[in-house]
Amino acid sequence: MENRTQRMRCFTLTAVIVLTAACGLLFGEDIPRDISDTEFWRMITEFSEPGGTFPQQYMSNEDSAQFVIPALKESPRQLGAYLGVGLEQNFTYIAAIQPKIAFIIDIRRDNMIEHLVYKALFEFSPDRADFVSHLFSRKRPTGLNATSSVQALFDAYQAVPADPGIFEDNQRAVLSLLVVAHKFPLDDADREAVTRVLNAFRVASPATLRGQGDNTNPTYSQLMTATDLNGRRQGFLASEDTYRMLKEFEKRNLIVPLVGDFAGSKAIASVGKYLADRNAVVDVFYLSNVERYLFEQNDDAKRFYGNVSTLPLGQSSTFIRSVTSDISRRLGIPIPDGPAKWRSFLSPIRDNLKAFDAGSFQSYTDIFKVSR
Repeated sequence: MENRTQRMRCFTLTAVIVLTAACGLLFGEDIPRDISDTEFWRMITEFSEPGGTFPQQYMSNEDSAQFVIPALKESPRQLGAYLGVGLEQNFTYIAAIQPKIAFIIDIRRDNMIEHLVYKALFEFSPDRADFVSHLFSRKRPTGLNATSSVQALFDAYQAVPADPGIFEDNQRAVLSLLVVAHKFPLDDADREAVTRVLNAFRVASPATLRGQGDNTNPTYSQLMTATDLNGRRQGFLASEDTYRMLKEFEKRNLIVPLVGDFAGSKAIASVGKYLADRNAVVDVFYLSNVERYLFEQNDDAKRFYGNVSTLPLGQSSTFIRSVTSDISRRLGIPIPDGPAKWRSFLSPIRDNLKAFDAGSFQSYTDIFKVSR
């Protein structure tokens, strides 16, 4: 009887081990819940490529970013990874799909530094109102709390002037958290970039800071208070719950900003290997309009799709693309009329790879004719 009991216990233990392993393969549980500071900086250093040149900007100008979020939330996900490019728009997408880990890959080193600034602000700002106060170096208005709408939040900051004292405190706090607490070895150029980022937000305001381009681009306030096509606000500052989710994500070092070229040989490949080694897939890859430049530069588009083909993908892995309405008209890209200057689209990554391999993507315009 004792031997039978022991055999049953052994069988049960084996079943648990097998089931746990299977769950890991299916749901990507091999991605760590927390990444140490040492590992986080190792990934930034070893996965990144030399930085390139591109016009400096401190925020997105894509006013259609939220349009695709309802469809993203409805699509099946495999609790895998999010990949993206650019700045704060990534927080909105990360909050929408809640992946296990996120990698932001951008050719500008300053983009990586700005994400580290955001990381610090998320970590030491207890709520949304303090976050905006620290980001724009302005005194927190009275009356704001966890239930304040995002519209009320930015309305309250509308007439608040920049405060030099808050700016100095923020600068010290950000550098202290990154360099002293996390022990990230930022060099002098990186520290200067931190100051440059914070100063750009201080000099402007939520109501005047715009993305790269002309004055028809939306302001930071307008982007944060924008809605999806159903009139629902789904930006990353739309609710305290969303803010707390991202704050926790940043504290656990799960948003990893990298310096990388989509057509390069290192960044995307390194991320792909990291995910494959941990039984994870790419759920969403936000491209913005980067492909436009890739198709204009020799074989960069071919190299990019070659890089994507090495990523671990699932049946529901999805690209998010964005294009301006004026460029779409000039290039003949068929997009519907709408209330925004930009248009955002979802497209299955595997179908896009097949289309590219079949020769259906000969130009940037073809992407929108074939893949939608």
